[in-house]
Amino acid sequence: MLTARDNELLTATGPGTPMGQLMRRYWIPAFFSSELPEPDCPPVRVKLLNESLVAFRATDGQVGLLGQHCPHRGASLFFGRNEECGLRCVYHGWKFDVTGQCIDMPNEPPESNFKHKIRTTAYPCVERGGLVWTYMGPPHLQPGLPALEWAVVPESHRYGSVRLQQCNWFQAMEGGIDSSHISFLHRGDGTAKIASRLTADTAPKFEIVDTDYGFMIGARRDVEAERSYWRITQWLMPWYTMIPRAGDDVPIGAHAWVPVDDESCLAYSIEWHPDRPLSDQEMEKSRTWNYIHAENIPGSHRTVLNKDNDYLIDRALQKSGRSFTGIKGIGMQDAAIQESMGPIFDRGQEHLGTSDTAIITVRRYLLRVLKEMEEGKDPPGLNPASQRVRSAGFMLPRGVPFLEAADDYIRCKEAVYGGSP
Repeated sequence: MLTARDNELLTATGPGTPMGQLMRRYWIPAFFSSELPEPDCPPVRVKLLNESLVAFRATDGQVGLLGQHCPHRGASLFFGRNEECGLRCVYHGWKFDVTGQCIDMPNEPPESNFKHKIRTTAYPCVERGGLVWTYMGPPHLQPGLPALEWAVVPESHRYGSVRLQQCNWFQAMEGGIDSSHISFLHRGDGTAKIASRLTADTAPKFEIVDTDYGFMIGARRDVEAERSYWRITQWLMPWYTMIPRAGDDVPIGAHAWVPVDDESCLAYSIEWHPDRPLSDQEMEKSRTWNYIHAENIPGSHRTVLNKDNDYLIDRALQKSGRSFTGIKGIGMQDAAIQESMGPIFDRGQEHLGTSDTAIITVRRYLLRVLKEMEEGKDPPGLNPASQRVRSAGFMLPRGVPFLEAADDYIRCKEAVYGGSP
């Protein structure tokens, strides 16, 4: 159970809020590079951590991310002209480069130096793993670039999507670390072998290991007389979760839960294979929305299945037992339940049990990190090298600690990073 104050601390991400300040210390997935497909293409609206922004790809290919409002009279730069290495406001012609510097002010006399004194909000951007990332924190504290495995593998090894989720980021992210719900919510949607293990023991026992990037969640299911099935979920600061693999040669799944504002977030869903391109069959599975991805309404990040149409729940399918929910796709099953709680659920109404160990741990962890930041301590997970981990799923003899076997499964191969340390 969370107090109203603690719930607000975890969900409020605007400028000046404790969680907002924490998140601004990390590189933030802002949007897919494909949303700005070519130089001088139309700009796009972006909203992150309660800040309204406009992104554009300049003539030289660089990506700029500026405050939405022109500092002259407040007109939206979304309507601007993207031309000659700058975004020009159509109201009076003021033009800004990717650094936010005003580089042209045609409604002022030629001899005026006023343009040199005007800057607008601008955040640095880099492209990696098919995404544009931005850093919104203090420039002198900017960390190294993201080193998540899915962000550095070749494009052919990766598939990604994004959807708008209409609840706060923390409420959504908690679903990514809740191994207990897999036995119920997604029943009927896994491979037969893994599904049988998840339903054979629906009350997993949890072990949590603190790490330099967040923590590792081990969920043990005693599915055989002599052996246990372990699902190892990774949680990386501040919003990344990794789904345990269903086999040694299948793609790994991951999410990033990035706040748009206090009541909605962008749910990035990534699948990747560290050693080979994704097969046609694997790509087809992703593109038909049967796994963690979701189909969006064309031209938006809002899903076709949404709360206004009850996620097109099929009660006959639900009743048949072939789907526990009657909702198509694991990603949409998660979204439906998380959104059903409302934008910000009153956590004072909860009744948590032993299966909620990971949920309780992450709440305490983040509240502790916020307190330590207030005392001047750096948050964990800023070193990109700490992100070189994977999730896993494996069988072990009963009584063997999962850490004895985990290293062989969770450590990324240095070859993925070109052999660099």
